[in-house]
This record gives sequence, structure tokens and C-alpha cells, in this order.
Amino acid sequence: MKNLLIAFCFLCFGNSIAQNPFISEEIAVTPLIEGTLLLPETSEKKPLVIIIAGSGPTDRNGNQNMMKNNSLKFLAEELYNKGIATYRYDKRILKIMKSGTIDEKKIKFDDFIDDAIAVTDYFQNDSRFEKIFILGHSQGSLVGMIAAKDKADGFISIAGAGQEIDDVIVDQLSKQAPGLVENARKSFDDLRVNGVAQNYSPGLASIFRPQIQPFIYNWMQYNPQEELDKLSIPVLIINGDKDLQVQVSEAEKLQAVKPDAMYKVIPKMNHVLKEIEGNDLENSKSYNQYNLPVSKELITTITQFIEEN
Repeated sequence: MKNLLIAFCFLCFGNSIAQNPFISEEIAVTPLIEGTLLLPETSEKKPLVIIIAGSGPTDRNGNQNMMKNNSLKFLAEELYNKGIATYRYDKRILKIMKSGTIDEKKIKFDDFIDDAIAVTDYFQNDSRFEKIFILGHSQGSLVGMIAAKDKADGFISIAGAGQEIDDVIVDQLSKQAPGLVENARKSFDDLRVNGVAQNYSPGLASIFRPQIQPFIYNWMQYNPQEELDKLSIPVLIINGDKDLQVQVSEAEKLQAVKPDAMYKVIPKMNHVLKEIEGNDLENSKSYNQYNLPVSKELITTITQFIEEN
């Protein structure tokens, strides 16, 4: 159950300038969206990658309150070194939590889509950028593919689900807690039909507690395969073969929809984009190793995709 809780705990709750080799701008796109633009210093127009974080109260660096791995920070910095600009932003829930006004029942999956669209619209008319690519990690993959339609020049999915979120969770449970599968399936079906699930097992409370059921219900309305099929732009699908949360089979489902997409399973890469040589214990520890770099093959793959498109 540990990996399940890591994957789907949806709403649970400095250096000096001389040391920073990156040219950056702090940009607030809306009152709820604050992020960092890394902009390589060249006279030519550059491609821009908009990075969308995964589930939970995740900040622009890929971190949460008790989890610091800097995955998205290192991703942005490595792309910068390849001459690619990036904008990464804190999820709106962080701003709401800081204000002390959070009401979980009012947080919707659609909010994250609206934020991604707002960010994309903000940069579309920026003359510094020749093309805009949207990169979504984990939950951000579905958010990104919806936001990319008719707005981006390319889409990159990293560790994105290939089926509706209820089916993903049931698949995870079948491997981690098979005794809960039948109850979970019935609870998801109740939620889908009635908008509420009531008779769920206490072991599934992290998924079905009433405060977040509206969020999950909203999330369940989107099928990644259907949303990806709507895109007429170049697509890159990536998964790591050491990912404990999103299996390679999910990426295969996406690739089946877009057989012409660039597709890459990266050896030894885990869910937080780190290279893992050892066992699951090493894998889990990497979620809280702030100085462990991201996979070099990941950067090479993304760079190649952007240069070819």
C-alpha cells in the first residue's frame, strides 16, 4: 500500500545569485500560478518547455512538504544546458494552502487544466520563443495533453497513465492489496454513476474520503487515450522501467493510440526521474534525495525530440 499512497495522496497535506549559473525570471501568470522561467542566453529564438507537475501539493521543483528530490528543478536545469528554455510552476493548491482558505471539496481536476491553459496562453505571444512544448509528469501528463490541444507545438508525457484513473488504481491494488480490489471497483462504479461512494473499505479511505471524492469524480471523466488521440502535434511518450507507481504498460496503452509517436522506455529510471541501480528500497529512498541528478538518457531523449520537431 505504500506506493499507492505515494502515487495517489491527492490533497494530503537560498543560494546567492553568484552561485546560480542559470538566467531565470520569476513569473506570476495568475494570482494562483507562480513559477520560474529558465532562459538560456542566446540571440536566437528558443523552444520553450512548459513543465506540469504530478499529483499532490507539488511545487515547481517536483517537491512536497516531506519529500524533496528536486526532480523537476534538475529536469529544467539540464534542458537549459541543452539550450532549451523551461517554465515550471507551483500547483495552485500550494498557494491556497498558504492562504489558509483551502476547501478540498472545491478543488477540481479541471482547475489544473485551466492553469496549464493559462500558462500556455501567457507564453504563446512571447517573441522569445519559436515553439512551445508541453511536458506533463504523472498526473500532469493528462493535464498537459488536454491543455496542448490547438495550443502547443508538441507534447511530452512522462510516467503518464494510459487509462482512466479508477482503472489505474484498481490495477495497482491488484498487485499491492488484492483483497481490496472488489470493494474499490464497486466504490469507483458508485462514484461514477451516483457522484458519491459510501460503502468503501477503511483501507481505501485515502482514496474515497468524502472531501476529495469530487476531485476524483472530476478526474475520472477524462480518458487519456481519448485525449491523446485528439492531438495532431508531435508526441513523445516516456516511462522508466524502474517506476514503482506507473507501470510501463500504461505508456504502452498511450503508444497504441499514437503509433507514430516517439516512444521510449528508459532503463533504470524511476518515477521521480532518477537512475536506480539497486532494489525497491533504493528506489523509495530516492524520493527524498535532493541532490541526486535526473536520468541523462531522459534529457537526451527530450532534447532529440525537440530538435527534430
